[in-house]
Amino acid sequence: MKYVTLSNGVKMPILGYGVYQVEPQKCERCVSDAVEAGYRLIDTAQAYCNEEGVGNAVKNQA
Repeated sequence: MKYVTLSNGVKMPILGYGVYQVEPQKCERCVSDAVEAGYRLIDTAQAYCNEEGVGNAVKNQA
């Protein structure tokens, strides 16, 4: 995977997984699958109304 180095020295993957228009009831499973597949950048926003699923997926991967 390719990375970009941010101004604070953190390496961020260039490839991310977006959850725009992912239904809230499917979001947790989709994000869990993405993290399991190797994604580390999750593109999300409160306006998508599925942030609870994103948070649960990330929390359960730890």
